[in-house]
Amino acid sequence: MTSSDGKGGEISRRALLHATTAALAVLPVIGCADDDPMAGTGENNAERADASSGSTSSCVATDTTGEKDTSEARGTTQQPEQVLSIDDSFIASRPEARRQLFHTTETENGRVMGLANSAVIQFKGIPYGASTAGKNRFLAPQKPESWRGVRETFQYGQVAPQLLSSLESEYGRLIYWDLHPSGYGEDCLSLNVWTTSLDRSAKKAVLVSFHGGGFASGSGNTLGFDGAMMALSQDVVVVTINHRLNVFGYLNLKDLDAPDEFKHAGVAGIMDMAASLEWVRDNIENFGGDPGRVMIFGQSGGGAKTSTMLSNAKAKGLFHSAAVQSGSALRLGDSAVAAKNAEILLDALGIAKNDIASIQKKSWAEILEASVSLQPPEGVMSVSFGPIIDGDYLTRQPFDPDAPSESVDVPVIISSTLHDSSFTLSNLELDDAGLRKAIGSRFGEDRADDIIKAQKAARPQDSNFLIQAAAFTDATRGNATYVQAQRKAELGGAPVYVYQWDWASQMYNGKYGATHGLDVSPAFNNWRDATMSNSSDAGKKVCNAFASAWAAFAKTGDPNSSESGLPEWPAFDADKRAIMVFDNDSRVENDYRGDLIRQIVQKT
Repeated sequence: MTSSDGKGGEISRRALLHATTAALAVLPVIGCADDDPMAGTGENNAERADASSGSTSSCVATDTTGEKDTSEARGTTQQPEQVLSIDDSFIASRPEARRQLFHTTETENGRVMGLANSAVIQFKGIPYGASTAGKNRFLAPQKPESWRGVRETFQYGQVAPQLLSSLESEYGRLIYWDLHPSGYGEDCLSLNVWTTSLDRSAKKAVLVSFHGGGFASGSGNTLGFDGAMMALSQDVVVVTINHRLNVFGYLNLKDLDAPDEFKHAGVAGIMDMAASLEWVRDNIENFGGDPGRVMIFGQSGGGAKTSTMLSNAKAKGLFHSAAVQSGSALRLGDSAVAAKNAEILLDALGIAKNDIASIQKKSWAEILEASVSLQPPEGVMSVSFGPIIDGDYLTRQPFDPDAPSESVDVPVIISSTLHDSSFTLSNLELDDAGLRKAIGSRFGEDRADDIIKAQKAARPQDSNFLIQAAAFTDATRGNATYVQAQRKAELGGAPVYVYQWDWASQMYNGKYGATHGLDVSPAFNNWRDATMSNSSDAGKKVCNAFASAWAAFAKTGDPNSSESGLPEWPAFDADKRAIMVFDNDSRVENDYRGDLIRQIVQKT
C-alpha cells in the first residue's frame, strides 16, 4: 500500500500484518479500507472523532458506530473496504490481542500513521516544511505540501547535508555521531514524535529537542535522541527535529548584496527551528500534547540554538520553558566574517557575486564538497558557517550584554559538565610536568602552580588528564554557564535553575570522566546508552532522577518533583548561586566551583 491514496483491490500489507500478529495472540485483527487501514475493536472505534477533531482515526471496516470515513469530507475518493476478520471469541478470550499496532492522527497537511511499541506511538519523518532544494535553497522555510490519504511515518526523514563524524573518533562513535539514520539530503525539514496518547484532551507537556553538533552537524534522528523511554516513563510528548545546518542554513549572502530573496540565508536554520515550533503549536494536540506547555532544550550546539531562540522575538510564545545544556551562547558570529566566508565559498564554487542566484543550480553535494575543501586537514575549522545577527530576523545577541527581555517570562535551566572539555583532548597519559605545561600554556606560567594546586584540592581523586579538563572547562563552558544564569536572574521574571553534571561514566574505563554530552541520555531517560555505563545500577539511578526533574520542569516550570528523589532544587540567584550537582550523591551546593572559575578567568 502506498502512503497516499489507496487504490483498492488488494489487501494492504498492514492489514496482513495485523492478521498475522492476531493469529499469534499478540495483536488484534484490524479491518482496513486501503485509504485508512486503522479499524479495530469497538473500543478503538469509539475513540474516533472526525478529521476536524484531530484524534485517532480508524477506517470504516468493522465500524459499529455508524461513523463514516472522513476522506470524502476532505475531497478524496472513498476506496472499497478491505476487511480481515477472525472469530470474535478469539479476541474476547485473549485481552492482550486488543493492542493496536498502527495509529493515525491528523496534521494540518494530512493524516499520518505511526507505529506502537508497548504504550508508545512513534511517528518519524513528519514534514514541517517543504524541501529546501533548488528554488527553496537559502530561502526562509516554506510550508510542506498537503497530501491525500494516510502518510506512513515509520522511518526517519532526511538529515541535513553535513561532514561525517570521523570513525577514528572514540567520542564520536560513543555518542553515535557517525550514525544518522535515513541518509542525507535537502528535504530535511522533518520531525519525530513519541507519545502515549492521541487524545486531544490528554494535554501532556511537550519536550522539543534541538540536537547538538554546533550549527554544523547532527540530527534529531541520532540513536541517542530516541524519545520513547522519556514518553513512556514520564508521561510527556517528545519531539526531535531536523533542520538546515552549516552552509545550507547559515550562508550570509545578505551582506554580499544578493537578491532580496536571499536576505534570510544567514539565519535560515534558526527560521527552520521556529517553523518546527509553529508546527508543534498547530498540531501537537492531535498527538496528545499541550501547545501551552512546550519546553525547548538542547545540549552543546543544541544549547546554543536554545539560547538563540530565547532571544528571538519571532519565536516568542512558541515555547514556555527552556534548558541549555553545555551550550551557553552569549554571542553569535560576526556578520562581516560570515560575509567573507560566504564570498570564499562562492569563489570555490566558481560563482561571481553578480550571479549569486546560480548557487541554487548547484547540487548539494557540490556545495558541501566546496565548503569542506576550505577546511584544513587537521585542527580548528578556518571557515565556518553559523547564524548571525542580521538585523531583520535576529535583532540582538542571545545573552550579551544582558539576558533577553523577549523571554523574561520563560523559566530556564542552564548547565555544564565537570570535565566537559575532556572530549577535545588526547594527552591521556599526562604526567605532572605535562600538566604544568598544559596549564601554563593556557593560563600563563606564573599562574600554573596555583591553578593546579586549587584544582587538585577540589578533586584529589582525578587523574592529571581530568584535572586539565576540569580547568579548561572552568575557563569556558563552566564560566559561561554562570554568566548566562546570572544575567537571566538579574532580568527578573521567571526563575533560572542551574546544574552541573559530575557523574562520571565508565565508558572507555572512565578515562573521559564527566565529559561533554553525558547529560543527553538522561534528558531522554535512555539509561541503556553506553554513556550511562550500559544500564549500570548507578547509571539508572542518576538517569531516572534527572529525567523526573526534567519532566517536572516541562510540566510546571519547576524541576522539583517528589518522584525524582533529589533534594530541593532552589532557583539560582546572585547571592547563593545554588547549583544542583548530579552525581551518585546528587546534592545542592552554593557557588559550586565558583572560586576555581574566578581564579582562572580573572584578568591578568
